[in-house]
Amino acid sequence: MDLDRTVLVVVDVQHGFVKEPSRHVVPRIVDLVERWQGEGGDVLFTRYLNYVDSPYEKLIGWKDMRREDGGREIEIVDELLPYTGRGEVLDKTTYSLFTDEGVALIDQRGWQNLLICGIATESCVFATAVSAFERGLRPLVITDACASHSKRDVDAHDAGLLCIRRAIGRRQMITLDDVAKLELPATA
Repeated sequence: MDLDRTVLVVVDVQHGFVKEPSRHVVPRIVDLVERWQGEGGDVLFTRYLNYVDSPYEKLIGWKDMRREDGGREIEIVDELLPYTGRGEVLDKTTYSLFTDEGVALIDQRGWQNLLICGIATESCVFATAVSAFERGLRPLVITDACASHSKRDVDAHDAGLLCIRRAIGRRQMITLDDVAKLELPATA
């Protein structure tokens, strides 16, 4: 695997998104990050920050995770903090990591392959994977290292995986066991 062209993307594993339905992936992601960094791999952590009058507030009435409110809910979970210093942390106000700053970072680092894990499968993981695909990058979604935090819809994770698979292709859906075996060709 060409580690110089591959990044492990840890999407929004923040206190405010770690709920009963998503809690089980935190130790999996911590183990993955530890092993990935131990092999010299790059890690990009995203952190979602809502804001006053955001589309999330205006259109769907969701006011959680606001930057202005600060607090623990917007912070990356404690278990991952020891690893953030050896990686990149990108704050974003959108579902996808592909903000202007995110695009610049990916271009600067020359990453072509994105191993994607995190919370929530049906929104931020989905948007990041599809955005990478549409930019000609290779997204690989680690299905058993993603989860939904939704308490109302227990099928949100599975629905997210279905939509991701349809949007970026079945071959881009992998498991934690597959990560160690990857041989990634450079994308054009």
